[in-house]
Amino acid sequence: MSVTAIVLAAGEGSRLGGPAPKGYLSIGGRPLIVRTVEKFFLARTIDNVILVVAQKELQRCSELLGADSRLSGKGCGLQPGGATRQASVMRGLAKLDPECDLVAIHDGARPFIDPRRIDQCVEAARERGAVVLGVRVRDTIKIVSQEHRVETTPPRSTLWEIQTPQVFRREWIAQAHDRALRDNFEATDDATLVERMNKAVYVLEGDRTNIKITTPEDLVLAEALLRDGRVG
Repeated sequence: MSVTAIVLAAGEGSRLGGPAPKGYLSIGGRPLIVRTVEKFFLARTIDNVILVVAQKELQRCSELLGADSRLSGKGCGLQPGGATRQASVMRGLAKLDPECDLVAIHDGARPFIDPRRIDQCVEAARERGAVVLGVRVRDTIKIVSQEHRVETTPPRSTLWEIQTPQVFRREWIAQAHDRALRDNFEATDDATLVERMNKAVYVLEGDRTNIKITTPEDLVLAEALLRDGRVG
């Protein structure tokens, strides 16, 4: 069963600020996106990697990957992204090899994903069809109206923070994106699109170190995790 990873790095990272898109910022002396891509080449279940980046960054990204001693010669496919995350995923899906059976979709801004977690998701998706990583919510969550009035407090035991990778049968995720496009429906993750098709999505417990670099504080945390040896 052939498995392809689609790594998304086409966003500008405006919340992070800085002189360059966040995928090219240095963490521990290496570009963030290089660290992320490497994890998928270390996973034993991944056959191919497609990196989706902004059109204007294709050349720079190609040079970064080629210059990295751990990735040189790995054959990562590059694909220009779209105007939104969802459009970028569709661009990645369009580049899949016809023999691909499972697709692992991952945020390029999560450089500390453990390759073993990638393998666990793929193995579970082979049986179940749709699997995502997540961690249990630790804080109390409240549903709040636009007027900032608390409407309800869902039981914390049922709440999870969902991460990536999210792994799906190819036909499921392709159909889910096609339907979302027809319906003009936008979601914050791919699992939501699969859920709209009444397909069961299962959650595997992940790691809190699988952080998404979004704000300047996340960069500080990322450097601390590396310095303390909490992540590879």
